[in-house]
Amino acid sequence: MAGCGGFFFSLLNYKTEKYVIAENRKIGILFRLYQLAVLGYIIGWVFVMKKGYQEREEAIQTSVITKLKGVSLTNTSETGPYLWSAEDYVIPPNGEQVFFVVTNYIETPNQRLGFCAESVKVPDGRCQSDDDCPEGESVTAGHGIKTGLCLNSTGTCEIHAWCPIEYSQKPTEPLLSEAENFTIYIKNFIRFPKFEFSKSNVLETSDEGYLKRCFHDTENHPYCPIFRLRDLVSRTGHDFQEMAVKGGSVGVLIEWNCDLDKDSSECNPQYSFTRLDMNLNNSITSGYNFRHARYYKDQNGETFRTLYKVYGIRFDIMINGKAGKFNIVPTIIAIGSGVALMGIGAFVCDMILLYMMNTSSFYRERKFEIINFKKEKNKQKDNKASNRDRRSRKSVADKDAANSIKKLEETELTVETSAPEESHAEKRGPTVPRNTGQRYSAVQSKQGAVPKHHISFSSHN
Repeated sequence: MAGCGGFFFSLLNYKTEKYVIAENRKIGILFRLYQLAVLGYIIGWVFVMKKGYQEREEAIQTSVITKLKGVSLTNTSETGPYLWSAEDYVIPPNGEQVFFVVTNYIETPNQRLGFCAESVKVPDGRCQSDDDCPEGESVTAGHGIKTGLCLNSTGTCEIHAWCPIEYSQKPTEPLLSEAENFTIYIKNFIRFPKFEFSKSNVLETSDEGYLKRCFHDTENHPYCPIFRLRDLVSRTGHDFQEMAVKGGSVGVLIEWNCDLDKDSSECNPQYSFTRLDMNLNNSITSGYNFRHARYYKDQNGETFRTLYKVYGIRFDIMINGKAGKFNIVPTIIAIGSGVALMGIGAFVCDMILLYMMNTSSFYRERKFEIINFKKEKNKQKDNKASNRDRRSRKSVADKDAANSIKKLEETELTVETSAPEESHAEKRGPTVPRNTGQRYSAVQSKQGAVPKHHISFSSHN
């Protein structure tokens, strides 16, 4: 119980730092190197590279408008010459962040509702008897509904569908090869609501003909938002004509990194392009296509259609951005983190000095000290009382010594004055007056407390 009580009361003690200068060069060099590393990190990385003194805003508000321009002429045996404009090859034609540009297609004209044979390439459409073609069942991954008949001429089920069924040959060349000269206009507006800052990727100019003659260039025309499809695809590292055969998917990233401590003209959009449909392990997944149809009516009012299986390039426009501006709060936080890192270095050096060296016990004795105010106060009182006793004893001793010295001087004076009288009486020499030619010399005694006076007489002839 006593041990638990001592542990509990020890938790109520307060530990304060005690600074001890340890003349250990190894620890000193280690600590200074650590300090230099922390300063380099705070100044170089936090403040210069990452701009840790700025308040950040990443909730960017954005809007994108796209327009494509260009025409292409095709000439096939099924439909003859056909002029493709933006209304035909752009899906959807109104322009959004995701749009599709037709570069190749397979056309199946004049399809009408009726009965025809399923394609041999569809596994679920193959049959050997009528039992393999149950009536009313749809053909899995096929083109229509089974009628219950198996056609021996084709070895497939008869289906109710748009006939004739789609041509299934693979394209070898892009029919819209001229699409590489099409231009795409990407208009982007951004806003950072925290800083009330907004900007566009289009140059603010009064020249109405600027957008009709410029093409985007990172150095010369960074604010021209018009790109050629050929240049755009080539910046992904691929050839447009190869991609145009089976299609593909391209990502357009517009990134806004704005330092609002500088002028707004320094806030420029950065464009990057990448191909999204490529899979290095499986080339079957590359490409992009889908089907759509155009419907018509003949003179009799019957509906027919032209089916298109179109190949092309899908563009995904992605906007990303962040802005920063000086603020005292992140600055203080960054400095505080640096001070905390400095403290970690001091703690590590203390641990090495106090527990991992041969002289650790010596350093611990100098580092740690327990102070109790009440004990120290009582100790001071005892010291004062003992000092008073010593002073009183010393004063008594001094008085005794002075008295003894005084008695000793009186005795010596008596002896010295009586000795000359006796010597003169024995010699019977001439009498010399006492107050004639007397010299006095005062010599301090060896005790140093009270001076002894020695009187001698000398005669002057």
